[in-house]
Amino acid sequence: MKRTIGDAGKPIKIWASDLEEWAEAQVRNVANLPFIHSHVALMADAHAGKGSTIGTVLATDGAILPAAVGVDIGCGMCALKFPFKVEQLGDLKTLRHSIERSIPTGRDGNREISDRSGKVFSGLGLPPSYSQENKLIRNAAHQLGSLGGGNHFIEICLDQESFVWVMLHSGSRNIGLMLAEKHIEKAKGLMKERLSQLPDPDLAYFTEEMPEFKAYLDDLHWAQFYAKANRNEMLLRVVKDVSHHVYKDARLMSDLGQCFRVDCHHNYCQKEHHFGKDVWVTRKGAVSARAGEYGIIPGSMGTKSFIVKGKGNVDSFNSCSHGAGRKMSRIEARRRFKEDDLRLQTQGVECRKDRAVVDEIPEAYKDIDAVMANQTDLVEPVFQLKQVLCVKGG
Repeated sequence: MKRTIGDAGKPIKIWASDLEEWAEAQVRNVANLPFIHSHVALMADAHAGKGSTIGTVLATDGAILPAAVGVDIGCGMCALKFPFKVEQLGDLKTLRHSIERSIPTGRDGNREISDRSGKVFSGLGLPPSYSQENKLIRNAAHQLGSLGGGNHFIEICLDQESFVWVMLHSGSRNIGLMLAEKHIEKAKGLMKERLSQLPDPDLAYFTEEMPEFKAYLDDLHWAQFYAKANRNEMLLRVVKDVSHHVYKDARLMSDLGQCFRVDCHHNYCQKEHHFGKDVWVTRKGAVSARAGEYGIIPGSMGTKSFIVKGKGNVDSFNSCSHGAGRKMSRIEARRRFKEDDLRLQTQGVECRKDRAVVDEIPEAYKDIDAVMANQTDLVEPVFQLKQVLCVKGG
């Protein structure tokens, strides 16, 4: 831990060494809320977000802030280690195009719903706040197994021993956004007369005695399951593509149970026990890092990433960073950098290098080595990964 702020409503324990003023102001607002339990933890990749700082871990007693969970409910990472090394990987451009054909990116969904994804989606049932199927639900069915845009990605990586990995980052797509915005607006509406008392309207909340609290929680859990199912469907498609690319058949599909795999949310809320009490823990851009628990901390599309094992640090509420963290906004990145800069900073990586993904340029992110150095008391690196292929939606 780098420092503690002690003059807010509750202490703020900070692992970031380069926290901007706006982000600090946001976390102070959160720490002043009346239901914060013990303290607020700010991870090493923390940066300003909407309402609350990205990289915040907060434990709340009897209340939940929908905007603190965020609008991409259940967003997270998945990684799998293949049983072969880089020598067998072959032409990366061909593999990238194969993955891009298999998995819709950006706002797109699947034109047809496969039997597998259709069964998975049916198994989820309808989001609890919807009593019947509508256009939003049908769209969600088509988006199961799709990447999205922004900082979501699919990567083929190499570890220190040149073993090949797949690593991907995505969430609950448009259905998660719609559910989140619905409940955020509901919270603001219920607190309309008291919003002026909050330092930020995006800190509107539900308390446990409200029926809206349970309604939000039910939709939250559904969206978190959807996000995990979405990552799993994409992973299966990548594994199949890689298997055909390397072996000319689907043999890897039957060997999945033998492969080392990690899956973790980093935008979510769940009940946990901390400092003598059962509380609601919201991780907004943070990963659970209980003792011995595996997690994923990516860098950017031109730098390294890490598979880590948690140390169970109680002051962090058993958490760690969810990545390198942005050091500049997307608007600023597009203003400052051009395609030539992107090509230079992603040398050796098979990926898009056009204007649509310039805002994901590595220089827009913090130094992943500095972020990892600031959280040595939270996690132990187990594998270091470097991407050779990256798919983004733009």
